[in-house]
Amino acid sequence: MSQISCYHCSEPVLTASQFTTCILNIDQPMCCPGCQAVSQAIIDAGLTNYYKFRTEPGNKQTALVPEELNSVSAYDIPEVQQDFIHQRDDLNEVSLTIDGITCAACAWLIEHQVKKLSGIASIQVNSTTQRALISWHAELVKLSDILNTISAIGYQAAPFQIDEQETKSKKDSRKFLLRLGLAGFATMQVMMFALALYSGYFTDLDTEFRDYFRWVSMLFAAPVVFYSAQPFYFSAIRSILMGRLNMDVSVSIAICGAYIASCIETVNGTGEVYFESVSMFTFFLLLGRYFEQNARQKASVSSSNLHKLVPLTAFLKNDNSIEEVPAKRLVIGNIILIKPGDVVAADGVIIEGGSSVNEAMLTGEQMPVEKSVDSQVFAGTINIEQPITVRVTALGQDQLVAEIIRLQEIASNSKPKIALYADRFSNYFTAAILLIATMTYIFWSFYSPEDAFWVTLSVLVATCPCALALATPTAVTCGTAILTKLGIITRRSGVFEKLPKLNHIVFDKTGTLTLGSLSITNVELVAGTTESVTEKRALEYAAALESSSLHPIAHAFEAYLTPAITVSNKQSFVGNGLQGEIDGKLLKIGSQSFVNGTDFYESDVIIWLSIEGKVLAKFTLADAIRPNTAAAVQSLKRLGCNISIASGDNSGEVENLAKRLGIDDYHKGLSPEDKLTLVSRLQKNVHVAMFGDGINDAPVLAGANLSVAMGSGAAISKNSADIILLGDDLARFADAVTVAKSTARIIKQNLFWALGYNLFIIPLAVSGHVAPYIAAIGMSASSLIVVSNSLRLLKVRV
Repeated sequence: MSQISCYHCSEPVLTASQFTTCILNIDQPMCCPGCQAVSQAIIDAGLTNYYKFRTEPGNKQTALVPEELNSVSAYDIPEVQQDFIHQRDDLNEVSLTIDGITCAACAWLIEHQVKKLSGIASIQVNSTTQRALISWHAELVKLSDILNTISAIGYQAAPFQIDEQETKSKKDSRKFLLRLGLAGFATMQVMMFALALYSGYFTDLDTEFRDYFRWVSMLFAAPVVFYSAQPFYFSAIRSILMGRLNMDVSVSIAICGAYIASCIETVNGTGEVYFESVSMFTFFLLLGRYFEQNARQKASVSSSNLHKLVPLTAFLKNDNSIEEVPAKRLVIGNIILIKPGDVVAADGVIIEGGSSVNEAMLTGEQMPVEKSVDSQVFAGTINIEQPITVRVTALGQDQLVAEIIRLQEIASNSKPKIALYADRFSNYFTAAILLIATMTYIFWSFYSPEDAFWVTLSVLVATCPCALALATPTAVTCGTAILTKLGIITRRSGVFEKLPKLNHIVFDKTGTLTLGSLSITNVELVAGTTESVTEKRALEYAAALESSSLHPIAHAFEAYLTPAITVSNKQSFVGNGLQGEIDGKLLKIGSQSFVNGTDFYESDVIIWLSIEGKVLAKFTLADAIRPNTAAAVQSLKRLGCNISIASGDNSGEVENLAKRLGIDDYHKGLSPEDKLTLVSRLQKNVHVAMFGDGINDAPVLAGANLSVAMGSGAAISKNSADIILLGDDLARFADAVTVAKSTARIIKQNLFWALGYNLFIIPLAVSGHVAPYIAAIGMSASSLIVVSNSLRLLKVRV
């Protein structure tokens, strides 16, 4: 009889079937109550995929007892956390999906509460995507503590996981549709009686029949008030408990006040009832929220889709065999085979083969990129032509696709100043509306008591600041989605404010305007030496001398290195060149003055080779201009930007490059401090963006109004940048400026409409010219107009 192993920790099960957990519809054996409790907590937390794709068994949990575990404790288990927690420096970082967020005030409430926990480094809540990005010190606070804190104020949070999130969204949508459908059905029933009463069809009936229809209307309106409108009540209560006022406060007062007053009039058999207005208001409000919800999902769908591009399986190479395995089983250092047409399963470096790879999912550029040995490939990209063998260098949350999603979420969560002003204004606006409604009721109580209640109700309904709260976040989310499709990642807040203001762009040269890698464009053998060598032999001599150098020039000769030629007594002369002996003869490579003692001005990168003091060959090297650079410069000029080059290169190549690109202002031989001084001087009169890719560009990137780093650049420069160009296509930056200007224009339009609508409707509502049901339609239409206007950004062609 074979021994049974614990499904969680793989230890032997000595307790027969005493402890089991239902996993994937199968009762799995557990060795102890601790493993049973942990596995059940994992299942209860919706993390069944942990058992589908884990590569190692869990830790034995004999020290734990079931009573000590709750529904979120599973998120503290290291094996579970590896799927959704990213470590950056000494901080843990997680993206949470949060239920119950309806407006910007909800986001503020969650941020305010979580920040009270010790160990929280930062939290950003996006009310549009209903997600939060949190960084914390793991030694000071647990993830379960954060989740419990959010739960304590009425919201349910869990780590953002794509499949589970989509399933949950569908479930929430069905529940929302049930509330909406119930409100719609009840509204139709109540309106039948209300229209008949208003039309006078029952005026000849006795009072008892009139009251009967009122009682029936009250019963039909009850589920609308007590079930369909629940989300508004919970949001309002949370806000009030935290000492704040949000838009749902006035909505809740309107619904509850109208229903209670109508019930009192029904019991007393006197006065007017507003059951039809309550039902219709709730229905239209829910209908508006439903369309808003769909619009939000459409605006933020791109960030979710990136994860889906990463395949679930990979071809793992073990010695002489190839095995198809779940991608979740890969570990760093594994060797995987990527066949033509296959999607790369993990970030890695090519160790064998060469091909072209479509990186459109990262950069937005459909043209394949040539890859060879030592080139990096990224999860989610597509191999086009030849099979390649890749060594895995990053997995899970450390892959580039995960980093892009995190950066996109940071950008979506970032609030421009105008959004912060709008959030603050909406809170004051709600308080002002409650005050206006109170004064309206007092006035109409003296002027026309029978109309006081419905006029006040119209004021509360018509002036809800939903559109004002949605004006900015929906536009920013849409703008960020477009930039991500273009391969442009925004890392810091304020990008959408800074881009439209730019009027001066400063470019570094090497690695930014140019590719940053020198190549040999011409080889010229010099006559007059006693040596008879071919061009190939001259290149081999040069490669042998340069083989120990890390200078960029040395890389240009790497392809010509051969083991047949060895160099002895090699010496390096900084800023001049190298020398060594080959077959007993002294060879030098470097500048002309170093090689034979003469010198003159060169506009290109020229390297000389001599043997025994006699010049043997002359090599011309060039750093190619990036594709589309000239077009990008012209596009930026058309947008009203002045262009400058600030380069550390002191050669004539800087001037040549400036002339070829049509740039009049160029500076060469600049140190990092000089570049920073140049940008600081320009900033006195204009808004400056700085492009760079190297470590030496980090200071000036940090000092510019807006900084842009190339995706292929040094990590430190990307950490200092506001924007990263993943595809290294400078033309995309001009597109980013266009998108930012469109986003800024949409935000202003949204705010103008939201404020204009409220300023227009308030006098009409206060003066009694807006019926409650008309107020409900107007308020919902206002919000939908704002969201629809923001979605126009997704159609911007760049």
